[in-house]
Amino acid sequence: MMSKKALRKIPLDKLMDLKVDYAFKQLFGSERNKNITVVFLNAILQRTGRNTVKEVSFINTEFSGEHENDKQSRLDIIVKTQNDELINVEIQLSNQHNMVKRTLYYWSRLYASQMVRGMGYHRLLPTITINICNYTVFHELENYHNTFHLYEDETKTPVPIDDNVLEVHFIEMNKFLTLWYKEKLNPLDDILARWLLLLGMVDARKQKVYEEIYQELEELAMKDKDLLEVFNVWEELSMSKEEVIAYQSRLKYILDEEGKYDHARHEGEKIGIEKGIEQGIEQGIEQGIEQGIELGAEERTIEIIHTGIKNKVPFETLAILTGLSLEQIKRISEELELHDEK
Repeated sequence: MMSKKALRKIPLDKLMDLKVDYAFKQLFGSERNKNITVVFLNAILQRTGRNTVKEVSFINTEFSGEHENDKQSRLDIIVKTQNDELINVEIQLSNQHNMVKRTLYYWSRLYASQMVRGMGYHRLLPTITINICNYTVFHELENYHNTFHLYEDETKTPVPIDDNVLEVHFIEMNKFLTLWYKEKLNPLDDILARWLLLLGMVDARKQKVYEEIYQELEELAMKDKDLLEVFNVWEELSMSKEEVIAYQSRLKYILDEEGKYDHARHEGEKIGIEKGIEQGIEQGIEQGIEQGIELGAEERTIEIIHTGIKNKVPFETLAILTGLSLEQIKRISEELELHDEK
């Protein structure tokens, strides 16, 4: 019989938050933990009826960085299965407000990366993307795990491509935890639920550990050797001084970027309202405050970009905030620099 504290070798508050992509990759993207990766992937892919994953090989890609700072911002896992399926797994602690388009972009890059000179299109292999998000992506959908394919609109008939080459999974952790707390999930019968509890047990942003989740995992580990194994590896990872330093550095980077985004958005909203009202008054009461806010939109955009540049917010983030293209952001930045020089 397993002892009361069989899983606990270190204080729970010393465990890394596995929703931080660095920790997630060290645990699930390591050659020495390959068995853990296989079990986790099968827990996710079982709902789509694909063949069981028995073996994976990890793939290092260089094509992923389309932005200058992308090597810092992407720590995903890419594997090829024994059936030659390509699987890309990414976890996101913070909402970047572009996850769907980002997903399709990286799916397309991975799918196209198979093509070599002289190769026929019929040899392109199925490519699967798995996104684990610590926020809500689809407010209109109740399920925490949603899977997307290519279908005909009315009949829902799959596009006639062998092996269903496109498959995209979104797992929303906040929805999952809500269902678990409402006791609408049974991790005893649901392997994926067990693994997601691991991801949800530590919250680095709130500096909190959910003891009730740990107690559930402790009971489950008595019957699940894979769960016990992953917990042991998790603890070893969290006890490594070098890994902890790298993890804390990555966490700080993520939270700093999150803070910059929130600050820029807040400043943008405040500036937009102030400028809008100001210009509305200048245009006269007949045009009203509503038109003033509308007229202030361009000023608000400029101010957001100006404020963002001063705070070293990446152009990509400013593009998300303003809805402008990177080329437009760069042009405005150059115009602002010329203005400041005068």
